[in-house]
Amino acid sequence: MGRLLDSIDSPADLKRLPVEDLPRLCQEIRDEIIQTCARNGGHLGSSLGAVEINVALHYVYSSPVDKLVWDVGHQAYAHKLLTGRRERFRTIRTPGGLAGFPERHESEHDAFGVGHASTAISAALGMIEAKRMTGEPGKVVAIVGDGAMTGGVAFEGLNQAGYLGRDLLVVLNDNEMSISPNVGAMSEWFSKKFASRTYNRWRHAVKDFLSHVPKGPAAIEIIRHGINATKALVTPGILFEGLGFHYVGPVDGHDVKGLVATYQKLATFDGPVLLHAITTKGKGYEPAESDKATRGHGLSFFDVATGKPVKKPSATKGYTDLFAEALCEEMEHDPRVVAITAAMLEGTGLIKAKKRFPDRTYDVGIAEQHAVTFAAGLACEGVRPVVAIYSTFLQRAYDEIIHDVALQRLPVTFALDRGGLVGADGKTHQGAFDIAYLRCVPNLVVMAPADENELRHALHTALHHDGPAAFRFPRGTAEGVALDAAPQVLQIGKGRIARNVAGKPDVCVVSLGTTLHAALDAANALAADGLHATVVDARFAKPLDEELISAEAQRAGRVVTVEEGCLAGGFGAACLEVFETRGLVASGLVVRRLGLPDAFITHGDQGKQRAELGLDASGIARACREIVGARAKRGAA
Repeated sequence: MGRLLDSIDSPADLKRLPVEDLPRLCQEIRDEIIQTCARNGGHLGSSLGAVEINVALHYVYSSPVDKLVWDVGHQAYAHKLLTGRRERFRTIRTPGGLAGFPERHESEHDAFGVGHASTAISAALGMIEAKRMTGEPGKVVAIVGDGAMTGGVAFEGLNQAGYLGRDLLVVLNDNEMSISPNVGAMSEWFSKKFASRTYNRWRHAVKDFLSHVPKGPAAIEIIRHGINATKALVTPGILFEGLGFHYVGPVDGHDVKGLVATYQKLATFDGPVLLHAITTKGKGYEPAESDKATRGHGLSFFDVATGKPVKKPSATKGYTDLFAEALCEEMEHDPRVVAITAAMLEGTGLIKAKKRFPDRTYDVGIAEQHAVTFAAGLACEGVRPVVAIYSTFLQRAYDEIIHDVALQRLPVTFALDRGGLVGADGKTHQGAFDIAYLRCVPNLVVMAPADENELRHALHTALHHDGPAAFRFPRGTAEGVALDAAPQVLQIGKGRIARNVAGKPDVCVVSLGTTLHAALDAANALAADGLHATVVDARFAKPLDEELISAEAQRAGRVVTVEEGCLAGGFGAACLEVFETRGLVASGLVVRRLGLPDAFITHGDQGKQRAELGLDASGIARACREIVGARAKRGAA
């Protein structure tokens, strides 16, 4: 017997199946997701938990006329399989393959591009409002995980949606039961009644009748309060009712036939509706379900039979683990130091701090803005908070960095994980912009350590600085350098010469962060060709060591700056500002900047992308040869 999945090239094909076949299809989808994530990595747990929600939605609604808006996109693997991408699904998160998140350019069924949480409700409300204005047909559904509901923007969207009263369906995929204390037989019975056509017709008929009789409006309010009081006793939905939504649930998020029936009923409702579906993250795959920490959230490169990793662990630790160990060391020595993250205990390594210092480690949920201002409040009272957040996610708290921390010179430390290229997670997660968006903020020190030893020094320096400081480090394995016996306090704004040459160099390479090692390798390759290069490790993007960088640039007459961040407004631009101010450019200094281009970089292999962008040793050496050759042709060298 062939797979049902192989017959589905569009949602229209799905609708031809009898509803009785949908459970079998869901299992086939799960098997395909497991097999693919085992090879490619990816967000396994969330996708397995949302299979039935996906299938039922596409069975009832008609994408792309009806818009399905996914929050984050971790839940959308089944959606990709059902919308014409089945044959390419096994390319997901690989170079040239499907993206790991919904992208509008990839399919007409991807209504909104997502990678950061809590945005679906606002985007969906905008779409339904646009349909009202233009007269375009179609319904809009926002699918939101319970984790995304910890983000304030989700409630901002709910608040306006309830106020406008548009026909919007929000499906709350609750796989942690964090807001579901009242799940049981009575709750399920009431949920079915509140979603029934009979109840909906009765509600409209009574409201219409009472609106035309004396004291009718008052009677409507009494009945409404009575219904809400009943719901408050047996369901967790009174909060959503208070925001203007008709609440339905909790329902079994893995009963695909039941979900189809519920969606069909809710499609007839007017006004905003929230359907609360209870699911199990990692559903159908025992190794994921038994993973108590993340339910297989990012389980990657594993043996399907056991769920165990197939890649041998590296002898060198990753930057994230080394940062967590350094932070725990600081917390051990200084009781004022606390750790804060935004729903990323595992991702940032702070799970280690949580285990050792549970009362001084805070996971605030997907609430980066709150995390930063919470840290500011702690700093006001003498605490030394370390906010550990991915570079791409800290963007969400930019106003708080400026207004709540930097403006007040509060000693908050920002540890930016995933600074630079991130690999398979792609466009939405690249740590491309942090150097540029932080270096323009007054009072803020910005560091980029070159290796794990420098990382320890950067953290120690930040915690001993009487003001805000940030440092970045990349995703991946560290350099394997030896660690000093104890971390040191670096002199703020002072770089170092990592490779010197006697006499006049042919070129000076100024590196920021972990690009230093490629720069040193490039200098060695140049030496083999008879070209002499000095290499400067800037250490600081702000304040720059202007004296060191200017002196070495002037000595060589040619400079190549290297950073794994955006060129626009980045470290190289900062160096150019210094050279221009000091008159070095006008005096003939030749400058080449290497970094990330003015584009959103797609998913791919980190090493290959660095080579393509000229950020590996070969690319740096090539840039040096080019500017040496160009100046020689002009007779200037």
